[in-house]
Amino acid sequence: MGRIKKIIVSIQFNKEEIEVGELVAEAKNIYFKYYSDFIKTGLEISPIKLKLNREINKADALPFDGLFGVFADSLPDGWGRLLLDRSLSAKGIALDDVGALDRLAYVGANGMGALIYQPAKGEEIDNNFKLELDEIAKASQQIISGTAIDVLDELVILGGSSGGARPKIVVGYNPVTQHLIADEKMLPKDYQHWLIKFPSSLDLTDVANIEYAYYRMASDAGIEMSECKLFKGKSQKVYFGTKRFDRNGNTRLHMHSAAGIMHDNFRSSSLDYGNLMDCAFRLEKDINAYEKILRLAAFNIFTHNRDDHSKNFSFLMDATGKWKVAPAYDLTFSSSGYGMHSTMVGGESANPTKKHLLELANYFRVKNSANIIEQVQEVVNNWKKYASECGVSRDSKNMIQRAIDRCM
Repeated sequence: MGRIKKIIVSIQFNKEEIEVGELVAEAKNIYFKYYSDFIKTGLEISPIKLKLNREINKADALPFDGLFGVFADSLPDGWGRLLLDRSLSAKGIALDDVGALDRLAYVGANGMGALIYQPAKGEEIDNNFKLELDEIAKASQQIISGTAIDVLDELVILGGSSGGARPKIVVGYNPVTQHLIADEKMLPKDYQHWLIKFPSSLDLTDVANIEYAYYRMASDAGIEMSECKLFKGKSQKVYFGTKRFDRNGNTRLHMHSAAGIMHDNFRSSSLDYGNLMDCAFRLEKDINAYEKILRLAAFNIFTHNRDDHSKNFSFLMDATGKWKVAPAYDLTFSSSGYGMHSTMVGGESANPTKKHLLELANYFRVKNSANIIEQVQEVVNNWKKYASECGVSRDSKNMIQRAIDRCM
């Protein structure tokens, strides 16, 4: 079950940390109880599966190993988990002895969103340490192949709790000086919180250019995204970066994935874009939430983004308790393990079409749905223009164009 038996959960939007409640591991179960003072705030950090209450709460064993989704969202996944596991192993810690509360303690105050877990473990890193992207990319590949033990501690701090399988780091970025520093809770003046991805060994060599072209295309299709750019290393290789939407300067926003808020197992999901529409409306309390999800569904279908699983959609809550659909992220050309969309459209996952989108829109009575879908189609039809402007190779440009043609 792990070494740590009790975790204090806090939330921090600005300078003040507000204690939310406590997680306790006992036998094979994990329990959570809200503190009375937090209940008085009226802030619903997980309004579907863990509403404010005075009970001792226990989540089901699945899908998050006994955790409620709101806390599971803080755990590192993919690359972040690989870094953490190898770092623990290098310290002689058996992974079988590491429980969910241990992992949350390692996340501490460094996770995505606004939740903080104590006791926190880990070492501080000198914020004057200047990052060289090529070296980190090289070290990332070395770690995947099982070497470079000497950089594990450094990269596990830089990696934060970022999710996904592609190597990535969170950094402080100064857009005026182009200087990068290790990310920390409070960044110096003029620095912003950014996330930078590195290609995995399975990725196309121009994977960063492709994702940047998708960002440009999605923005023109009316989809809200956080600012993105291509970072260049000394080798002239480029890396895809995005400004973190869970940070606004040094203030934080509470982030909850669709998987976490609805307790969906994103690896074997039965989620439909209709579920996302319903969830978005319940949180935003605004019919415009339907349009946001419809645009995103249309874009993912027409651009062959089939890795559209429930961890790739999120919601944000501010200090007043107001929720909104988070800016879109991880929009790029992709295929899922079974060659189908991870999220269904009106029950269809193999080959959803405009017909399925219209049926979905009609069910939720989305106004001007045909125009919305056509707007997205019109932008995606210009894929080659975006690809050329963003440095996508000719082979990738043509390969993606063939896939887009099949999706139209």
